[in-house]
Amino acid sequence: MVEIFPQIKYDIVVVGGGPAGIAAALFAAKEGMRVAIVEKNRSLGRKLCITGKGRCNITNACDKDDFFANIPENPRFMYSPYSFFSNQDLIAFIEDLGVKTVVERGGRVFPASGDAKEVRDALRDALKTAGVKVYYDVSVTGIITEDGKAIGVVLSENNIKLYAPAVVIATGGLSYKATGSTGDGYGFAKDIGHTIIPQVPALVGIDTKKTFPSALAGLTLKNSGIKFTDSRTGKLIYEDFGEILFTHTGLSGPTVLSASFFLNDREEGSVKISIDLKTALDADTLDKRILRDFSEFSKRKFANSLSKLLPSSLIPVFIRKTGISEEKAVSEITKAERARIVSTLKSFELTFKCLRNIDEAIITRGGVNVSEIDPKTMASKKCDGIYIAGEVLAVTGYTGGFNLTIAFSTGALAGRSAAVHVKNINQ
Repeated sequence: MVEIFPQIKYDIVVVGGGPAGIAAALFAAKEGMRVAIVEKNRSLGRKLCITGKGRCNITNACDKDDFFANIPENPRFMYSPYSFFSNQDLIAFIEDLGVKTVVERGGRVFPASGDAKEVRDALRDALKTAGVKVYYDVSVTGIITEDGKAIGVVLSENNIKLYAPAVVIATGGLSYKATGSTGDGYGFAKDIGHTIIPQVPALVGIDTKKTFPSALAGLTLKNSGIKFTDSRTGKLIYEDFGEILFTHTGLSGPTVLSASFFLNDREEGSVKISIDLKTALDADTLDKRILRDFSEFSKRKFANSLSKLLPSSLIPVFIRKTGISEEKAVSEITKAERARIVSTLKSFELTFKCLRNIDEAIITRGGVNVSEIDPKTMASKKCDGIYIAGEVLAVTGYTGGFNLTIAFSTGALAGRSAAVHVKNINQ
């Protein structure tokens, strides 16, 4: 346990040591501020270390228009934070810390080492160099205010107080609670008058009604199309192209995670899911392809004729969905049956059951209402000296590095703005 003394004074206290909190602290320290981070874990950036499957999808190298197209919740709010610290600024910032980066499929940016801990360690070292004090393994239990102004925070350790004229709330959301994201910031913000939009999982896997996904668990489909439509009206809800992962209970993978953003209010059975297993081929071309394969495998049974079309683990399930006997000789398959094969390849269907639990979500949708935050400074409109950044805000992006960019951008702007606030007080 780090030794803590009562009534220590700082210029800025940052609550939370994730990406937003670290960025806030570094940008404030760069302005000459005495900064402290209060982190409830024994190390910084625990959630950062599990992003991108442990590789840390730092950001996305896309252009500005594509960036905002990938922010479905309150994109306009991000105009000022992005202008202050963009995805390209973030790449340069990380590389200046000594972390080489690479751009992969879909513009995703990773450390070249493929190790998220390299990013975490570089940020931790930067904090040390900047003189930022980090209080580990201790929680903030409340924000201290006086006459409508922030003056510090109360710690869980013996009710000790850290005093500062500016406080940055960067506590994260509700997803991955084991990393410390337990929703504390929502309570802090509510206590000072903010409206909190209910939190729901975003970027999370889905369960399906069909039982067969368990037989396909671990199978990844690449370059596949997927559509989600309203079962009653046939109206398209969401469609995408890319990677799909079968799980024991349903589906996951980048395209499914993005789709989950639009499925929070959907009931079991209300959504039809259709996977195009052969997006590069239209129905006629696919039929000709099947005929060629059947000609090559003319002496085989149907079950042994699909190895060039499908992954081996998918073949038994696929055959059941066509309704054609796996024992049937390829030479005996009719034109109508062949049409069913084509149809199933172009529309492999499942039925939506529910989203997985919020604790499994990559990010939390909802949070502090951004209409109550000044987007040019990240300052609270409810309490002077309070700045709010990161996932605790009701701003959410799709998978692909966009949410980390939101965290770093809003955190950086909050830290710089808090520093300006303190300087103005001290003049």
